[in-house]
Amino acid sequence: MTPSYNQPRFCFNTTWNSIPTTFAGQSFVGANPTGIFVNSNNSIYILNREAGKIHIWQNENDLNPTKSISSSLTDSSSLFVTTNGDIYVDNGYKGYVNKWIVENETWISVMNVPSQCYGLFIDIYDNLYCSMAGNHRVDQKWSNGTTTVVAGTGVEGSKSNMLNGPNGIFVDINLDLYVADMGNNRVQLFRLNQRNGTTVAGKKSANVTIVLFFPTGIVLDGDQHLFIIEAQNRIIGSDENGFRCIFGCSGNGSPKSEVMFYVSMSFDSYGNIYVIDPENNKVQKIVKNQVCSKFFSFDLK
Repeated sequence: MTPSYNQPRFCFNTTWNSIPTTFAGQSFVGANPTGIFVNSNNSIYILNREAGKIHIWQNENDLNPTKSISSSLTDSSSLFVTTNGDIYVDNGYKGYVNKWIVENETWISVMNVPSQCYGLFIDIYDNLYCSMAGNHRVDQKWSNGTTTVVAGTGVEGSKSNMLNGPNGIFVDINLDLYVADMGNNRVQLFRLNQRNGTTVAGKKSANVTIVLFFPTGIVLDGDQHLFIIEAQNRIIGSDENGFRCIFGCSGNGSPKSEVMFYVSMSFDSYGNIYVIDPENNKVQKIVKNQVCSKFFSFDLK
């Protein structure tokens, strides 16, 4: 299965514009938006939790959505889009995850959950993951229909096998699970079939090159480097030299842009970053600067 999301590759000195541009305002995203997904064709999916709709832009230059999908969604927090256009959406307040089938444009329920999914993910084998901040765990529904807990114990804690308010998640091609462990100010990596996680960023990581403040979203780029979005703060990127702040930072790590409360992010194929800004009820685009070291020759998308 080919991933439906973008994993661009970057030069070690890549930078992003420090001033974001507004891609979509409150008339489309509603109040307190949370979910965004940019697929490999650079179509942009935005969840309007207030209206129970999903808006789709097939071209970022379009002022209005190409398509809008209505549903009976209630305060949804996350969404994931597959390569064929099926859409998975959190409906945790009602106790399940919904799926919109593109072929016949109908909704079905595909996973029972005890609370909201603050992160949803479909791996390359069509297994479905739900990260539940309220239950301090990540559940996985295997493609054979079996559901298991793959991270956390269901009890708040900071031990290696525990989580505290997990938010965004990312599963790589090896089925290793990365979790934005928000309440513990860290990112945990759970190798396949391992219930004890390794802290790869933030508090108590093996090589602490940056301190995290309530991480809520995570993405891996094409070189398996980690990018982290923080609530009320910054976007953190990594490369072979460790972690660094790439957006929303001053010398002491405090915010300096107008975006003040991030919850999720998504790359387009060019390396631009789309972020949800619920405090200002908008989606922001952070443009990658076209600067690349002469010492690096690999192609950028």
